[in-house]
Amino acid sequence: MSTFSATAVLGQLADLAREISEKEIIPNFNRVAHVRKRDGSPVTLVDAAVQSALEVSLPKILNAPVLGEEMATETQSQIWGLRDSGIWCVDPIDGTTNFINGIPYFAVSIAYFLAGKPVLGLILNPISGEIFTAEAGGGARLGDQRLPGNASRHAKLKECVASVDLKRLPEALRTRLVTAPPYASQRNFGAASLEWCHVASGLFDVYVHGNQKVWDYAAGALILSEVGGLMSSFPNMKDSFWGGDALSRPVIAARDPTVFKEWSNWLFTSLD
Repeated sequence: MSTFSATAVLGQLADLAREISEKEIIPNFNRVAHVRKRDGSPVTLVDAAVQSALEVSLPKILNAPVLGEEMATETQSQIWGLRDSGIWCVDPIDGTTNFINGIPYFAVSIAYFLAGKPVLGLILNPISGEIFTAEAGGGARLGDQRLPGNASRHAKLKECVASVDLKRLPEALRTRLVTAPPYASQRNFGAASLEWCHVASGLFDVYVHGNQKVWDYAAGALILSEVGGLMSSFPNMKDSFWGGDALSRPVIAARDPTVFKEWSNWLFTSLD
């Protein structure tokens, strides 16, 4: 982090994300056709346009290759292998289904990796203008306001509001969450990067998703970690969250460490 000013870079990222959103995203909100990728997820010409703009602009801020959702798998793997020396990681529109259908819950997500981990992160909801930023070791912010530490409004899992994506979870876990949930209430809004942010800001207490790509969670996980939140993967919850070469993984998280322990223990026993 000593080779650049995090504050200056985050300011440039915020300007860039807003500029691209105003030019490419907002005019096409709920007005764009889409096709389906091989995995069944939707993609639009706007996704491609936003990623192209980021690929051109981000290396001018910090000279590093850009890893994005809308590129060939082989290229993604090659760039991911360079993360120790510095790469950008972007999701041009996280929550494309919401974008297509006029649901104002989607985001542009940008992270910068160094030494294998994200050290800068920014997530912008173009419709609400809500913008989250974080610097490794420097805290997280919502707009100009620093997000407070990890004290939760709920001290026990049974009182918590959970963000849960059921469709990608193992069948046994999915069944148990439906029939005997350990929390008070559940939501799923369809944009992973914002869901991470809203765990960090306290709208959700706990989180689980059966499979996310690195561009889904890179910036959001940094933002959550900078308010003292915890995260892990499964089935082996003791592995380092940033370890390994996989571009995707299941994720669990919570803002409060005590709640995280209860949540991860419940999930671990439910995976058997």
